[in-house]
Amino acid sequence: MNAGDDPADGWFPESVAVGYDDPGGANSSEVVTPAVDVLEDLADGPVLEFAVGTGRIAAPLAARGVPVSGIELSQAMAARIASKPGGDSIEVTIGDMTTTRVDGQFSLVYLVFNTINNVTTQDGQVDVFRNAAAHLRPGGLFLVEVGVPNLRRLPPGQDAVPFVVTPGYVGFDQYDVVTQEFTSNHVTVPPDGKGRFRRIPFRYVWPAEMDLMARIAGMSLKHRWAGWDRSEFTAESTKHVSVWEKR
Repeated sequence: MNAGDDPADGWFPESVAVGYDDPGGANSSEVVTPAVDVLEDLADGPVLEFAVGTGRIAAPLAARGVPVSGIELSQAMAARIASKPGGDSIEVTIGDMTTTRVDGQFSLVYLVFNTINNVTTQDGQVDVFRNAAAHLRPGGLFLVEVGVPNLRRLPPGQDAVPFVVTPGYVGFDQYDVVTQEFTSNHVTVPPDGKGRFRRIPFRYVWPAEMDLMARIAGMSLKHRWAGWDRSEFTAESTKHVSVWEKR
């Protein structure tokens, strides 16, 4: 934690939120626009985003006229939503997406950018599905975007997989294949030589495991794509966008 960070904000306090909307990467229009296109197409009434963050997806979706609400644990992240085009119309409830309830029934609940992995127990991930179903009207949809566990890149005896190696920065995931827990590790060394290490815990979850979680929550699989372009999900896909329907 840095000075000024609130422990209640979890892994996304002010020191993280201040740079979360930096240009490029996940904030580029090439990433955001296809996601918003799909969500707008699936929405048939009000929608709810779990872990709405700074409104990276919710604000442009609301700007298209879709009624959007959000649940977010970090006040530091949520405080940045209203300043974005479309963000002033979003009602945000501060709380944990496994248990927090908001008023109303929704046509679509969605959770993007691997955030299901931030819930570090299987029971907690099941609770996310149950909470999503509780907010949906009959026939409503729950969408999750998440990576496929990268275990195929683990040779025998190794538990770490690098995902970025550049001058001044190394990022690697470290896996426990027994518990399905893993950590993302970020090592940054700026020109002044004062290094920084950040380690964040996650739990990976398989597509078939998520289908069972959905069944427990009273939902069944409707779509599974390899990405926001709705391309076919295959054995070589590195992530999936899955949609379950409330029965």
